[in-house]
Amino acid sequence: MNFAMYVPTRILFGAGQLDNLHAQALPGKKAMIVISDGKSTKVNGSLARTEQQLRQAGVETVLFDKIMANPLKSTVMEGAACARENGCDFLVALGGGSVMDASKAIAAMATNDGDLWDYVSGGTGGGKALVNEPLPIVAITTTAGTGSEVDQYGVISNEETNEKIGFGGPDSLFPKLAIVDPALMTTVPPRFTAYQGFDALFHSVECYISAAANLMSDMYALTAIENIGAYLARAVKDGEDLEARERVAFANTLSGVVMTLSGCTSEHSMEHAMSAYHHALPHGAGLIMISKAYYAHFIAKHACDERFVRMAQALGKADAKEPEDFLTALADLQERCGVAELKMSDYGIELGECMTLARNARATMGGLFACDRVPLSDEECAAIYEKSYR
Repeated sequence: MNFAMYVPTRILFGAGQLDNLHAQALPGKKAMIVISDGKSTKVNGSLARTEQQLRQAGVETVLFDKIMANPLKSTVMEGAACARENGCDFLVALGGGSVMDASKAIAAMATNDGDLWDYVSGGTGGGKALVNEPLPIVAITTTAGTGSEVDQYGVISNEETNEKIGFGGPDSLFPKLAIVDPALMTTVPPRFTAYQGFDALFHSVECYISAAANLMSDMYALTAIENIGAYLARAVKDGEDLEARERVAFANTLSGVVMTLSGCTSEHSMEHAMSAYHHALPHGAGLIMISKAYYAHFIAKHACDERFVRMAQALGKADAKEPEDFLTALADLQERCGVAELKMSDYGIELGECMTLARNARATMGGLFACDRVPLSDEECAAIYEKSYR
């Protein structure tokens, strides 16, 4: 029953909450707004609305619009320099998981010397502790995938070493304020809605079967799984279905909290290796590609039969009695969301890479393997990639 819980982020949840940003106690007077290198926040008006809200609160703004889908160390360092040069005293992360993840790393490097990789634990990272407090962060999430608006971690890729590793941990990297406004998510295209929704799902699934699971994390995880099972396909089918968007956004935020209570398993390490070598691969898509073979492996090992049965029920298969029913429910949800036929080969992944990916996963994020209830060898890890390959 033991658990430790500390989630200090103030959360404003619900359609229209962005309009309340100006009334919040903001952590500074000059913000660097961090957005992606795409056009969505500019075209759909969320950037202009955020800037207006900050002006109304008496906050000056600078824009940094260079974050890619799998944020790179080099971009983080560029963003940190921009924040310092412009005298920004806090960040506003406006976007999806990549923007929020990158903002945490930018916040740290805006106030600390050296290179980001000096402070990364795992792989070739230096493992140093941050000396100075990072800049405060306000997170305004425009997608429902990573839960990064309510945790203290981000995932960054080092293009020089083909490493994609989680960065963070200090309480100071929790966003001070998170605005989760499902109305901002209605323009997310169907396939990205699916990718992001499955990322949120697997955060909760992994934390539920994790060796670190506890009564508190179970409560969050199962509620998130239930909401995604019931509403994700609806959000994919009709992006303007605000009820579905609200429920998936709710599940995503819960999945962010559950990661602070439990721990993801090796599935996330395995996908990070895939997108570390193939930057065009969306994280959620990579997770979907390996998911059925991954969970089939642990079901065959009888890692936690009763938990797989309970998750199958949570996904909507009320009559589930066997752990294999989880695979049936998972496959059904992937079919309904139109993502059952994703191919690793479409993103340049080759069958001969499987052992390289397996070794990279353990070398960069080996800590997640420790959360597996049954040990996963490199050979078994490579076999999961091979079974997933198309």
